Amino acid sequence: MNDSSWGAPPQAGYWAPTDRGPVQGHAPAGPPYDAPEAQQTRPMPIVPDVPAHGGNQDDDRGAARQAGPPFRDETPSAHPHGEAPQKPEPMPDAPQPAPQKKSAGRDLGAAIGVGVGLGVVIVASLFIVKAAFVGVIAVAVVVGLWELTSRLQERKGIKAPLVPLAVGGAAMVVTGYVRGPEGAWVAMALTALAVLVWRMTEPPENYLKDVTAGVFAAFYVPFLATFVALMLTADDGPQRVLVFLVLTVVSDTGAYAVGWRFGTHKLAPRISPGKTREGLLGAIAFAMVAGALLMQFVIDDGAWWQGLLLGLAVAASATLGDLGESMIKRDLGIKDMGTLLPGHGGIMDRLDSLLPTAPVVWLLLVLFVGSG
Repeated sequence: MNDSSWGAPPQAGYWAPTDRGPVQGHAPAGPPYDAPEAQQTRPMPIVPDVPAHGGNQDDDRGAARQAGPPFRDETPSAHPHGEAPQKPEPMPDAPQPAPQKKSAGRDLGAAIGVGVGLGVVIVASLFIVKAAFVGVIAVAVVVGLWELTSRLQERKGIKAPLVPLAVGGAAMVVTGYVRGPEGAWVAMALTALAVLVWRMTEPPENYLKDVTAGVFAAFYVPFLATFVALMLTADDGPQRVLVFLVLTVVSDTGAYAVGWRFGTHKLAPRISPGKTREGLLGAIAFAMVAGALLMQFVIDDGAWWQGLLLGLAVAASATLGDLGESMIKRDLGIKDMGTLLPGHGGIMDRLDSLLPTAPVVWLLLVLFVGSG
């Protein structure tokens, strides 16, 4: 039997027991419950007299309830002399909520460890054997394509063909390194054609949607990544790639550090609620300072003022790239593209700002110091 079986909730006034239950308007037969005690305990219903049957514990409890003092409503109108009910004192040892602190939202220890490990692999392959770094780019492209196409199929039912994308993407990176921009464009066109043909082996339903997503994936991941391989073809290719990577990381770090500490004004709340205008200013400041130093001391024939412009462009492109992938993830209803990198998410969650920044850095370096 639930509480509603006892009828409507008590109204203001005293309640006294009768042979048919509680009736409002009578003074209590005995001393009322103390107010704090009444508020801290649940009122027991009053039951009619039940003749005792010796030794029956339940019947003894019923008789005790009948004989005991009735419950008094503790609303302000229930006090005939206007006295206000006393609120119960808080328990002295009650736990108090701890003040909330800003959280990074990720496992920083794992994120730093994975970041350092990736940095070691990249730098070692970059300055020891150029071809090894091209292989690193190709592997990252294939894994990124796998994450992107998997999320598209899981969340939207879009079946972008992975096999021609992976083969064509890796070929795009290698061809760009060997044959330059012309080779990259040819590989991109052939990859798109392969996607169109490969999808023909399945029923025609959703053909246009699938091939459109496939062509988008081919441009978004391997084609943009090919510009990193194009940077590597210059005589000072490793230095150019290092400048590109450091500036992008510094931009992201500046945005995170300044935005986490001082960020109050949202940059794009509908796309990425965590990004702030203060964070963008931090990204620009950090990237411009780093760009001036890198162009002056790392790039041959570079000038500090060129580094200021390069840093500004990197901060803008990295922020737009981050917002672009956030838009994709919001459309898919996911937080991360994958779980391959602890503390970071997936490969695509690390490539989001790098991919659109690569052609920007490649073009500005060609304009500033030539193709090498």
